[in-house]
Amino acid sequence: MATPQTQTNQVTWEIDPKHTTVEFAVRHMMVSTVKGRFTDVKGTIVTDMNDYTKSVVDVTIATASVDTRDEQRDAHLKSPDFFDVEKYPTITFKSTKVVSEDANHLTVIGDLTMHGVTRSVELKTELSGQGKTPYGQEVAGFTATTSINRKDFGLEWNVALETGGVLVGEQVKITIEGEVIKKS
Repeated sequence: MATPQTQTNQVTWEIDPKHTTVEFAVRHMMVSTVKGRFTDVKGTIVTDMNDYTKSVVDVTIATASVDTRDEQRDAHLKSPDFFDVEKYPTITFKSTKVVSEDANHLTVIGDLTMHGVTRSVELKTELSGQGKTPYGQEVAGFTATTSINRKDFGLEWNVALETGGVLVGEQVKITIEGEVIKKS
């Protein structure tokens, strides 16, 4: 007797780099917040449309694509003081678990590797919709947020300020506005 085939509802989605923003925000001189982004992001998300907790996320970001709208600051961020793009050309995120909070909210837990250090992080994720483009492509969108301590990843460089405090804050807020395209 033949074993019944398990019907899979797995769908593979590819990150659309033209419609995805990976942004970070960090305190500057203890008085303001500076934002930056990475412009080169690639990856896939495999979902089970009946059970999002079975999803798998795999993302790669090119560190040399850092952009803070200041060439001098970007050059410093690419140097060995920070991302050391020659030695560590990518930042990766690989999910290890997905927890469903409700129909549109997930916590995606995974390994973030940056600057040669891997740490577990939680991305609070909101599914923002799904539809078809005028060109017939199926797309979906999401927003994911987390906060990390940059020193946990070996990004230690700083300067003490005369007035107290430091030039660059330790906490980094990360926001991802993502759009994915269903692979055929």
